[in-house]
Amino acid sequence: MYNSKRRRRKTDQANYPGFHSRECSENQQLSADTNTYSLHAQGSLMAEKKTESKLSLINKLILSYAAIAFFTMAATVFSVIGLQSLNGIVRDIARNDLPFVKLTETLYDSLQAQERSAAKYSLLKSPEFRQLFDQRQKEFKSALETLGKTGSGPLLESLDRNYRDFNSTAEILFQGESDDITHLKNTADKVTTSIDALSASRQVILNDKLENADKKRETTVKWTLLLSSMGFVLALSVMAFFLYTISSSIKKLKRATHSISEGNFDFDPNIPPGDEIGSLAEDFTRMAKRLKILEQMSLDASPLTRLPGNIAIERILTKKLQTGETFAVCYADLDNFKAYSDRYGYIRGSDLIKMTGEVIYEALQQHADENAFVGHIGGDDFIMVVAADEVDAVCQAVIDAFTDEVPQFYTPEDLDQGHIEGPDRYGVIRKFPIMTISIAVVMCQQGEYDSAVKIAKTAAEIKDFAKGKAGSNYFIDRRKRAR
Repeated sequence: MYNSKRRRRKTDQANYPGFHSRECSENQQLSADTNTYSLHAQGSLMAEKKTESKLSLINKLILSYAAIAFFTMAATVFSVIGLQSLNGIVRDIARNDLPFVKLTETLYDSLQAQERSAAKYSLLKSPEFRQLFDQRQKEFKSALETLGKTGSGPLLESLDRNYRDFNSTAEILFQGESDDITHLKNTADKVTTSIDALSASRQVILNDKLENADKKRETTVKWTLLLSSMGFVLALSVMAFFLYTISSSIKKLKRATHSISEGNFDFDPNIPPGDEIGSLAEDFTRMAKRLKILEQMSLDASPLTRLPGNIAIERILTKKLQTGETFAVCYADLDNFKAYSDRYGYIRGSDLIKMTGEVIYEALQQHADENAFVGHIGGDDFIMVVAADEVDAVCQAVIDAFTDEVPQFYTPEDLDQGHIEGPDRYGVIRKFPIMTISIAVVMCQQGEYDSAVKIAKTAAEIKDFAKGKAGSNYFIDRRKRAR
């Protein structure tokens, strides 16, 4: 049988030429479709340039948390500054106002003690009361001197003056010049009034400080709560925004996945670009377009050989023409295939076409570069697109391999006769030689052809010329043409 006798054929399905032909054809067709996507690629590039200025998810998170950190730090700094200000006011009150209040109390107590001592001395004439008066006098003067260090003013001067009058009145009593304590009481009342006035003025200053402290406290609390609330609200907003964005994008991608799985490759998830999710959506859309192309390729590929069909052939030729590179198009056709199929049947004819596709594929694998292309036009017609300097090696390899393999498809009797008999297309019984292969080669240089149709027309003309010669052969058209 054909499959068991063929030389150089690998039995493992993974290494079977037809299997590789399909995989190779998909890769070749994807390469051929590069031109189809040139405008899309340019558009994508423009879009990428436009979105370069946008922020990624990480950058957005960093900026968001930076804003949150800013409000949190602002609240902390503001509260610390407010506390420091309040602390300063408290220290000022403790350092200046509280000692002042204590000194005024000392003045009150000392004055009253002096007044009592002087009054008792006027009645009892006891030196002990004079000593008590002198002690309290020193205490009063010391407190008055300390108050003088906090600052001078009319009230302090009035107190000092009234206290001197009080001392003069008390001295008259101690000298025995008068026993009337009414005048002493009047001068003591004036001193008390002066102390009251001094204390009242200081109380006004203290009240201002306390009111200022209350205002600072209220302002600190208000701004601290405001800034903290703004940071908290911002944190919740950022979290809600990212949860919504990521969740909605995942749902859109999920819908796109279901849609593509159902064959709708044109589905657009409508996710705006600019971050990782947008980039993922763009990649997803490109993948869908590629899957659509692969589906078209699969439908276009020959079901018999699994080689690329006419759509892929036209695309690769158009791409080659647009790049302006020099290449060769090899049009291979089997001679006397119809007579063979009429005699042996379509199944054997299909096997022979499969063998031809494998032979051509293997020749390209061994003698052409990775950019070479093989396609199946239909029936017994094949196309090879190779570099110009690879034509001779590829065509001769195809002819040699085909010549080696084709005898396996004939019976020994037909091989001994060297021909088969059958009707031609006009119904006339003729003798048809053992099948051969003819290859027409069109050399395509820049400026000679502007469409795949013209290349195919020229190849058909050369094929008719090559088929006119006996046996397997190839013919290269080296004529120069201008558009």
